[in-house]
Amino acid sequence: MVIETHRDAAATAAMERLTTPAGVTLSWQRSGRGRPLVLVHGSFADHRSNWQFVADALARHATVHAVARRGRGETDATEGHSIEDEAADVAALLDRIEAPAVLLGHSHGAHVALNAARAAPERIARLVLYEPPATQIVSESVRARLEDCAAAGDWDRFVARFMREVLSLSPQELEGIRGTSLWPQFVADAPATLHDIRAVARHAFDARRFAGLGAPVTLQVGSESVRAHYVTDALLAALPDAREQPLPGQGHDAVFFDPDLFLRKVLEILEDSARPRVAAGDTARASRA
Repeated sequence: MVIETHRDAAATAAMERLTTPAGVTLSWQRSGRGRPLVLVHGSFADHRSNWQFVADALARHATVHAVARRGRGETDATEGHSIEDEAADVAALLDRIEAPAVLLGHSHGAHVALNAARAAPERIARLVLYEPPATQIVSESVRARLEDCAAAGDWDRFVARFMREVLSLSPQELEGIRGTSLWPQFVADAPATLHDIRAVARHAFDARRFAGLGAPVTLQVGSESVRAHYVTDALLAALPDAREQPLPGQGHDAVFFDPDLFLRKVLEILEDSARPRVAAGDTARASRA
C-alpha cells in the first residue's frame, strides 16, 4: 500500500453547513470521492489542523466529511454544552449523508463519535475511536489552574500547563513541540478546548450504555499511551464487536507525529469496511460445508 501525504489541497475545500434539530449551525469540510468517512477532531485542534497531514490522502479513498465541532470553523460557539450535545450535531450530519459512514473520532472527538453512533446506529458502517479520555484525566486541582490561565487570557500558559500536568510531557518534550508549527495551532484552539475540558469533567461515562452498538468498532491505541488515561479497556469489555488496533511507537497523537502510520491503519479499516459482513450464523454454516 503506497501512501502519499500532503497538507494543502483539502484546506481549499469549501465549508458546508446545516442547522441541527436543536437550532445549532454545524459546519464541515467535504473533499474526495467514495464511501463516506466522517472525521471528528479532538481538543487543541479543529477540522483542518487535526487532519492536516492525512486529509488529502484520505480523500483519495473516501468522501471525507471533516466536522468542525462547536466554536470551530463556521459552527456555532456555545457555552455549557455537553458531549451529548455535540454528538447530536454529528448525528444530524450522519442523517444528511445518504450511505452509512465510517465514523472516526480522535480524543475528545472519540467521545462525541461514540455518542453519535449510539444516537444514529443505522447510519454507522464502522466506528473508529482513537483514545477517548477518561473523565478524571484532568483533576480538579489541574482544572482550577487551567481556569486561572483562561481567566487571565494566558492561552500559551494554558497549553503548556495542560501538556505538563495532564499529558506528563517533560520540559524537553514541551520545548520540542513549542518549536513546531503545531504550537500556534494548539494555542489558537485553547479557548474552545476549555469548553471540551469542562464537558469531559461533567460527562457521566458508562461503557455499558453502548453495549447495544451493532456496528464493528476499532479502538486505536498508542503503544506509548498511559492506558489508564483513556476508556479503551472499558469499551473493549463492553462492546459486542470491538477490536484493538495498536499504533506502535506512538502515543495519543499519531495523526500528528506519525501520519504515515496513522494513514496505513485507517486505510486498512476502510478496506475492511468495504467487504461484506458475514453474520456469525453464516460463518458457522460455512465451516460445516
